[in-house]
Amino acid sequence: MQRLLSALFLFCLSTSAWAAAAQTTAPARATPPMVTPPSAPPATTPAAPGPGETDEQAALPPPSSTAQKLYASAKGDLLQIRMLLKNGRSQSSVGSGFLIGTGNLVLTNYHVVSQMALDPAIYAGEYIDTDGKTGPITLLAVDVLHDLAVVRVDRNGTGFFKLPDKPTKLTQGQYLYSLGNPLDLGFAISEGAYNGIITRSFYEQLMFTGPINSGMSGGPSVTMGGMVAGVNVSKRRDGELVSFLMPIKFGQELLRRVAAQTTVPADFNPLIAQQLLAHQRGMVERLLDKPLSLKNMGPYQVPVRDSDQVRCWGRSNVKAEVSFMIDAISCAMESAIYVSDNQQSGHVSMSHQYLRAPAMPPLSFATLASGMFRVDRMGGRRDVRLTRPTCTEQFVHTASLPVRAVTCVRAFRKFPGLYNFTLLTASTDDAHASLQSRIDVSGVSYENGVRVTRAFLASLGRRRGPK
Repeated sequence: MQRLLSALFLFCLSTSAWAAAAQTTAPARATPPMVTPPSAPPATTPAAPGPGETDEQAALPPPSSTAQKLYASAKGDLLQIRMLLKNGRSQSSVGSGFLIGTGNLVLTNYHVVSQMALDPAIYAGEYIDTDGKTGPITLLAVDVLHDLAVVRVDRNGTGFFKLPDKPTKLTQGQYLYSLGNPLDLGFAISEGAYNGIITRSFYEQLMFTGPINSGMSGGPSVTMGGMVAGVNVSKRRDGELVSFLMPIKFGQELLRRVAAQTTVPADFNPLIAQQLLAHQRGMVERLLDKPLSLKNMGPYQVPVRDSDQVRCWGRSNVKAEVSFMIDAISCAMESAIYVSDNQQSGHVSMSHQYLRAPAMPPLSFATLASGMFRVDRMGGRRDVRLTRPTCTEQFVHTASLPVRAVTCVRAFRKFPGLYNFTLLTASTDDAHASLQSRIDVSGVSYENGVRVTRAFLASLGRRRGPK
């Protein structure tokens, strides 16, 4: 199922039969991408098709002999994983998976089987192998934080996919080979290179520079010797051949948990809630392990977080036709966890706008500033994932700045103990300028939501000394 992942334009590498609108902070299913003709002819002309070849086949680079041998050896242990609506058995989404050793356990992505995990009364799962054989799958375990899952099938592996006994040492530039079922078109193998660990990822991920596509989620990425290095997870939509793998060590940990468990969970939702609560504890501790950094915006100081996991962007706009100016800073913590196609958890974003209009009459400026302070943008009130927002408004004074503050809280319906917090503030100290700030914290405990919003509010203030 294709899924947009936040403002980073990531999408998960599985394919869905349904479409949904993309959201800023949540993955969404999308229709298969349409092929857009190039605006200009290619710089080189492909060779003419050989006997029995189509134009498209002749244009593709031939696979290397290593890739051909790997695929020939591995194809017996590759599976496509499908989610089906129980009512009518229609296909809802597809991804990939692979058999571990000679057993009947399959490693895949959590997001491939998320519908079955969250709503087992509505969705069931099945596999299809490279010979066309199909059968049911049984979900045994999920690791939402690392986007992994283990399922059981009614057939055994050949032993091709080997898991390393010790951590695999990869060298930047080393060839890796990713396998799966791209775009629900058939099983395939693609060559690429390992290019290091993603330092900005909240949890460790590997960068794979190679052509993998939606539908390959949950498939393996292996070395020349067939040792599994990682599991296909996602790719950047705004780049070329920039994809991500989950290191196999997290899959090994999940398999050890399966070996130790005596029963299969009847309901995975409480387990998912526990994992999301654990994630938010780590996220908040990392966010608040030291005081928030302060940036200058005109006469004000605003809080941000400078770290590997937080990215900030700035912009400035001059509205000459209406005689006002806006400077803006937006930051997002790259910590969001995929829960379902329309929900993420464990995410933080913060933004600041410094609005000023020295020549505008105070009443006109007050109207302009009030129109930009939109307290109605708290999400849909009919959102079945969350309760309706409960909001409070008050005028408070930080150490150096009077502000209007609105705080809204929504609870997760499916996962008790998790909440979304939104805090909006607007300065009230200047008739010709307004600092408007906002922080959104999703999927946190109530206590941590209060901690984060209080720390954010307390850091707002006026600059001391020369401006």
